Amino acid sequence: MKRHIPNMITLLNALSGCIATVFAVANVLEISALFVCLGIFFDFLDGLAARLLQVKSELGVQLDSLADMITSGLVPGIIMFQLLNMSELGGWNMASEVSWAINGDVSILPFFGFLITLASAYRLAKFNIDENQVTSFIGLPTPANALLIISLPLILLYQNNDILNKIILNQWFLIGLTLLSGYLLNSKIELFAFKFENWSFKDNALRYIFIVISLVLLITMRFLGIPLIVVFYVLGSLTQNLNGKNK
Repeated sequence: MKRHIPNMITLLNALSGCIATVFAVANVLEISALFVCLGIFFDFLDGLAARLLQVKSELGVQLDSLADMITSGLVPGIIMFQLLNMSELGGWNMASEVSWAINGDVSILPFFGFLITLASAYRLAKFNIDENQVTSFIGLPTPANALLIISLPLILLYQNNDILNKIILNQWFLIGLTLLSGYLLNSKIELFAFKFENWSFKDNALRYIFIVISLVLLITMRFLGIPLIVVFYVLGSLTQNLNGKNK
């Protein structure tokens, strides 16, 4: 029975992604973001459960990626679709409109957001056949990328800053972020993983520092702290890689 527990948790991730998809399509992005976070929590929990119960399986690996494809691949693409749509419709005040047609003509630009979904699918497929990504990741993990994308509507809703709103709803910013997201997901950058083999500070210094800085950023900057955390995650990993090569 215990061998099914991690897979059941993974299915909760998939369920959270399905619910997040419904709310993202309806343009209720704050609720969608909440279920994405819940799905990411289950994604972390299923791996932890598999290690504690020592019941890793090939089925679990495949199922995990399928669930991530929904929660951290499809939903961020829909959210970017909605943000690009808002940027064309005139801003956040138009958020209640689900329509992506302007003046009776179909706008192509919002569909560009699904590049994130395609890049996520490609990354997850590569991850499933790559045996080297055990203690670290090659490219930005899809959950981290999902957090980056879902932070944007949360900043719009809760930070209440006109400058940030204009930046986030700028078409060129959204296009640039979509391209950057697709690149980071499938880049050759080696990023550290949050898999603690022991609890010593010496062996996990970067992980502990990252956790502390992340908490400080979230407390002081709220949702704006999320993209800054992702930036620090990438820069911290690059610094660690350079230090490793210089030793």
